[in-house]
Amino acid sequence: MTTPTFDTTRRQLLAGLGATTALTLGGCATVPRPVSGQTADQLLESVAYNLLQHEPERATGLGVDMGEYSYLRSRLEDQSPAGQRAYAATLKTDLDRVRAFPRDGLDSTTVTNLEVVQSAYELALDGFALPYGDTPVGNWRTAPYVVIQNVGEYIGMPRFMQSTHMVETAADADAYVERLKQAPATFDGELARIQSARKMGVVPPDFLLDKTIRQMEQTIDSAGKGELFAADLRAKLAAKGLPEIRAQQALVLEQGPIAEALGRQLAELKAERAVATSAPGISARPYGEEFYAWALRNSTTTTLSPDEVHEQGLEELEALHARMDPILRKIGYTDGSVGDRMSALADDPRYKFAEGDAGRAQIMEFIEERVDWIRAQMPRAFNTLVDPNLEVVRIPVAEEAGAPGAYGGAGSKDGTIPGRFWINLRTTDLHRKYDLADLTYHETIPGHVWEGEYSNRLPLIRSILAFNPFSEGWALYGEQLADELGAYDGFEVGQLGYLQSLAFRACRMVVDTGLHAKGWTREQGRQFFIQRNGSKPEEVQSEVDRYCSWPGQATGYKLGHSRIVAQRARAQAQLGGAYDFKAFNDAVVLGGNAPMDVMEHNISRYIAQTRS
Repeated sequence: MTTPTFDTTRRQLLAGLGATTALTLGGCATVPRPVSGQTADQLLESVAYNLLQHEPERATGLGVDMGEYSYLRSRLEDQSPAGQRAYAATLKTDLDRVRAFPRDGLDSTTVTNLEVVQSAYELALDGFALPYGDTPVGNWRTAPYVVIQNVGEYIGMPRFMQSTHMVETAADADAYVERLKQAPATFDGELARIQSARKMGVVPPDFLLDKTIRQMEQTIDSAGKGELFAADLRAKLAAKGLPEIRAQQALVLEQGPIAEALGRQLAELKAERAVATSAPGISARPYGEEFYAWALRNSTTTTLSPDEVHEQGLEELEALHARMDPILRKIGYTDGSVGDRMSALADDPRYKFAEGDAGRAQIMEFIEERVDWIRAQMPRAFNTLVDPNLEVVRIPVAEEAGAPGAYGGAGSKDGTIPGRFWINLRTTDLHRKYDLADLTYHETIPGHVWEGEYSNRLPLIRSILAFNPFSEGWALYGEQLADELGAYDGFEVGQLGYLQSLAFRACRMVVDTGLHAKGWTREQGRQFFIQRNGSKPEEVQSEVDRYCSWPGQATGYKLGHSRIVAQRARAQAQLGGAYDFKAFNDAVVLGGNAPMDVMEHNISRYIAQTRS
């Protein structure tokens, strides 16, 4: 996060020391002793709620803003520099508490829980030690720019309030309005941080700012019409037969202080645009090498260098294309590279959806049919089953230009808020009939929504903390499971879509490191996808821009998938005839979302238990 001075050295940051060893964040320097009589579960519970004090929106999303913690329902995260420093100080104190807790006599699950918290907090504190950016705590977004086309409360808060802040009672409505009262301070806190970054010379690329300015103008226009919050609250009140007066209060706030605060952000974005360059990579910004070194560690939970990630991506791409080539030949595509032939396949009208709203309806029907099919297959892949509450939702039109093709995630811990598959429908040309099934499995079942249901059964802190290579690696493994369960039997072109999806993630490893560590241009990144993998230009356009605003994040997908597959091969080799497909899948997902080394420890324990 933004801090007044940058006290750690370049050497310390590149070595991955950062806040966990070099930065004093406040409070006593001595390591706290465990509270007498406190159990590990009690420690983890207190650590979780200490985190939620700084991110109360997560408490609402998890459905734990109840009882003695109901006050969190009316709060927003403090986005100011001071608020972020306070957040880091809490993490530092709780990291010391977790490190000091005795491990002797603890069961393996509890040890795993402590290891996960320690890893997440160490990574986060190294991010907080950087002089700018938005540090994720157990989250996947590594954002050097606090407000940009896909980052910032101008996007996040309307989405959160509309989709997650439920209104069942008058108290819920009061909490809604209280959050709106805090919104101007939230926006101004972000403003202070991006202004501080600009003074350091950290200005986003001009093409990202152009997108952001357009989106911000749309958001301000929506606020002027009362469409961000007031209309949503009015509808929720009407559904419960509650008085409309709180919607009027929301409208006054939205059209006045909130719109004014957004206007201040817009003015800053335009000031940044006046001095921006087209350089896409973080390496072109002050301390960019240090930021990317941390971003890669956070995004992969490994210490792989940019060169190592780049080379692995190239190797995996070649291996996947070798699997695609014979399928392409079998269906009649014989001329040119794999990328050329996949580009030709994308132009085949048989696999396109109709344009406009008719095509959007086809896409939604297609997704629902695939969800029903894969849900029925899960008893063949897992011994321990869940039953996700799931919705398929269009990404809001105002966000579509800066959003990826889709994203998804689990619902609340108490099940009241469903898991969601958000699909980008700005144009139906983003999707094809041969690749949409695979995308559905990735985002829903057995991917993100399915995996999140297991994490929601774990202690609260484990439901909060997520690791990019596990989250995304599991979702790719979910795609593999769907293929192994027969998703493409009799539809070989669908298997091409699945393999191209994996190859797309291998391309991400190459392009992300190319942009941020090798001086690639934005166009080089786009063309690598199009020419080497046959990716759709419409899809690639926003993809590459996303990598520019989230350095490192895109590298975790294929890397995480490869680690899970390697662990499966290890289990098969070591267990022989005792290996069981469903038991292995259970071992991975029941271990919860974890760093790669912790996941591997869990599989070692599964192997040992199976042998015993």
